[in-house]
This record gives sequence, structure tokens and C-alpha cells, in this order.
Amino acid sequence: MSATQLERTPRVSPPSAPQRLRSGAGRVVQGPAGILEQTAGMMILAGKAMTAAVTPPFSWRGEFIEECFLLIRRCAFPVALTTIGFGFGAPGLQASNLLAVFGSIDREGAFFVMASVREFAPWINGMVMAGVGGTAICADLGARKVREEIDALSVLGLDPVRSIVTPRFLALGLVTGLMNLLAISFGVFGGWLAAVPAWGETSAGFYATFSSNFTLPDLLGSVIKTSMFGFLIAIVCCYKGMNVKGGAEGVGRAVNQAVVISFAGVWIFNYMFTTIMLAAYPETGNLH
Repeated sequence: MSATQLERTPRVSPPSAPQRLRSGAGRVVQGPAGILEQTAGMMILAGKAMTAAVTPPFSWRGEFIEECFLLIRRCAFPVALTTIGFGFGAPGLQASNLLAVFGSIDREGAFFVMASVREFAPWINGMVMAGVGGTAICADLGARKVREEIDALSVLGLDPVRSIVTPRFLALGLVTGLMNLLAISFGVFGGWLAAVPAWGETSAGFYATFSSNFTLPDLLGSVIKTSMFGFLIAIVCCYKGMNVKGGAEGVGRAVNQAVVISFAGVWIFNYMFTTIMLAAYPETGNLH
């Protein structure tokens, strides 16, 4: 570039301090407003999905079955592998090491009612379902949004919520609750591997203390909690997918935001649900 061209090139001055302050203040103001807007949008979408699930026509049934099998195929192996590894490692070997110091290694089974049934298995299950199933749903709906398939459904007179959101909402809620039973089974198996082969406890002692502390509220609370995880994940991922902006880059951004919000929602809901359950059934907090 010649000197003459350099002289003709307009010079852009950097923003002044007041301009930067106003820009930052604008982002601060838009942040909470955006969060409230998205939260309200997710709540409205959840209401529409639940309404479509109980009112005719039930055109979502075929895709609901397909989504259930798809989620099971994608998530069963990661849930089983993760819960075995986690059950064997953190609550298994570490708790056995601590209990062996006090000579009460036989109490490992009782510990796994709290570790696997109530907390770790549901938590891991929720993380896997959000990271595998939820992101797949968000990416699928985001791609449809970019290709204008969702707008085409509206033009044809079809309800996108009934056709697309409701089957995924119901499938993720149902499969997450059922997958929790798988997570509990493999989590307890991981604890058995740590207590019996690794530390020499007997299988009879492990399952005797486990069964003496295992109650129906523990199982029902765990399944209900994980079902709510699934519904929450489905709404977040469907909302983000159906509101994608910016083409393919926007799809990736929406998937990233969906999984982060889903993780945070699972953690917050898990804390609230466990607190309420322990207050309603204080006997579940005792180890016999």
C-alpha cells in the first residue's frame, strides 16, 4: 500500500472511556433480562409440551417410541460404564479404606444406599443424559431450524411443539427415570467390586447391610428425581435448538449453552429435591 493510500485510509479511533462504560453497562442490563426471557420461554414451552401430551390428536406417539429407543441405544453403555467406574473408585475404594480403619468393612453395603441409590447414580445418570441425549436433541432441532424445517411445519399447519418437542420431552423424561435403575444396579455392582474382591468383605455381609438400609422412599425418590432431570434437560435442549440463530455456528453455540444450563439445572434441582426428601422422610438419613 502506497503512502497516498495510507493517508486516504480513514482512521478509526478506539472507543473512549465513557463509551466503554456505557457498552459494559448495556451488557450488564441485558444479561439478567436475557436470562429472565429465556427462563420464561422455557416455562412456556414446557406448558405447551405438557398440554400437547394430554390433548388430542396424539400424533407424537410414533416419534416418541423412536426417540425412546434412540436414547437407550446412545446412553445405556455410557451410563453403565460410568457408574461402575465411579462406584468402584470414589465411594467404593475410598469408603472401604475408611471403614477398614474402624474394622467395620461390612458397613460398605449400607453406605452404598446413600452413595449410589440417592446421590451418585442419579447424578451421573443426569449428566450422561444431558451430555449425550440432550446435546443430540439440541443439535438435531438446531439443524432443522437452520434448514427452516420448523418454519415449514408451521406453514403446513402443523404444530412444531406437538410434532417435535412433545415426543422428545416425554421420551427423555421416561428414559432418564428407567435408566436410573440401570445406573443404580451398576453403581452398586461397582461398590461390590471394591468391597468384596478388593477388600475381602463377604457378599452376604455387603448385601445384608445394603438391604437393611434400602427403603422404598429411596428408590421412588431416586426414580422421580431423575425423571424430573430428564424433563428439565429436554425443555432446555429443545428451547435452545428451536431458537438457534446464526447458522451452523449458532447450532454449536446453542448446544454448548444447552449442556451448561442442563448441568446447572440438574445440580440445583438435585439439591432442592434431596433436601425436601430428607425433611419428609428423616428415617432415610439413618444408617443401621
